[in-house]
Amino acid sequence: MAERDGQFLGSAGYNDGHWGEEISWLITPDDEDRKPAETALLERVEKYVIKGMLFVALDEGSPDIEEWSQRNFKLEGGLYHMVAKLRNERTLPNIPGVVVRSLKKDEEKAFVKAVNMGFQNERVKIGDIQKWKEESPPFDEKWISVAEINAEIASVVVAKPDIWYNEFFKGNRGYLGPASTLPEHRGKNLASALTVRAMNFLLAKGMDSVALYTSEQNAPSLSLLKRIGFEVSHHWRFMRNHYDKPKSDSSLQATC
Repeated sequence: MAERDGQFLGSAGYNDGHWGEEISWLITPDDEDRKPAETALLERVEKYVIKGMLFVALDEGSPDIEEWSQRNFKLEGGLYHMVAKLRNERTLPNIPGVVVRSLKKDEEKAFVKAVNMGFQNERVKIGDIQKWKEESPPFDEKWISVAEINAEIASVVVAKPDIWYNEFFKGNRGYLGPASTLPEHRGKNLASALTVRAMNFLLAKGMDSVALYTSEQNAPSLSLLKRIGFEVSHHWRFMRNHYDKPKSDSSLQATC
């Protein structure tokens, strides 16, 4: 929060999440105190940056992009929210030597290994499947599609009910996590096959649409998703600032 002489001037939110250290919001009244309050709040948030980079997500075409560029934030990547209608079952690609199926209950360790090796960082851990069951009923292992090559899980796609959307909008939409494929098995159409299988699975579960997120920088994924019926629902641009040293205090008092 920013204040002067006990008067509230604005607030900012900070989050260290999946995409990095982010300014979740920066809100100030539209008056003469706006600019100094924003400066104070930004400097306060910057004190919490520990990885040398801070970003803010803005709508594509937002006039705020220019304002953030004046604060030394530069456009670096972005994120697409994509949605597809589920009306008819899609034809599953046939890939010789590949078995496409649901994850078995005793394969959680192999699932965790395949996902983390595919993303080359820790995205999931043992116990996450049980957590998803509790958070997203009726989710279970059958909602996880895998491609098996030579008795090894080579690629994974996780489907879930889109709980927040369905509760808020009274909808019936599914959600897909990003496909994870082992590096040595990329280029074999595995992600396409699993995404189609997951879409058919959600259709069979009575879902009428499916949503997912993909990075603006992942051009192959974007092309694949458009080919199988996904359209861009929302486009965020990421603006990032890189730091060499902590910022100085502002003359305004900013508190947590």
